[in-house]
Amino acid sequence: MSGANHETLLDAIKRDHREILAFYTEYKAAAGNHDQQERWANQLTWEIARHSIGEELVVYPLLEKSLGDEGHALAEHDREEHQVVKDGLKKIERLKVGSAEFDTALKTIMDNLQEHIQSEEEQDFPQLETAIGLEKSVETAKSFQRTKMFVPTRSHPSAPSKPPFETLAGLLAAPVDKLKDAFSKFPTEEQTESATAHVRN
Repeated sequence: MSGANHETLLDAIKRDHREILAFYTEYKAAAGNHDQQERWANQLTWEIARHSIGEELVVYPLLEKSLGDEGHALAEHDREEHQVVKDGLKKIERLKVGSAEFDTALKTIMDNLQEHIQSEEEQDFPQLETAIGLEKSVETAKSFQRTKMFVPTRSHPSAPSKPPFETLAGLLAAPVDKLKDAFSKFPTEEQTESATAHVRN
């Protein structure tokens, strides 16, 4: 994988995807330990929300700009798949972490996400990288990572998923989400580093 300063957009997105899958693995491994499952469920939801909105703000508009009608169709399809995941995340906010209902709903979310990840990594973003070239890809990867620092950390399925409205709605929601996060349990930094060590090497 490229160094941090020369990471391509596809590299950055793949790394996020692997981290999301790693957090889900940790959630499942913590079965029977409610405290740990709650921490990993929060971490997983947080990462999915940031990643999804980062893609919607930075990557999908670039798909449309760079690949014309095909890019527009790909972006629309990806937004629809994100909406399914966002709706699922909103639903599980009302469920008890670790319950059979929660686990089933979370598995459905992750199954949908797996299909989405595969199509992005194998079709959509390789096409985009070819169209924009290495320099623009590296530049976009940095923009994507910066954007994730400011976006909401929870699912907002009713928020717009297209510019310019998504930008405003997302940034208005972010302070509220960060306040909620301050009162939520998360894994320790050491735990997340351990869970994602294989992703970063």
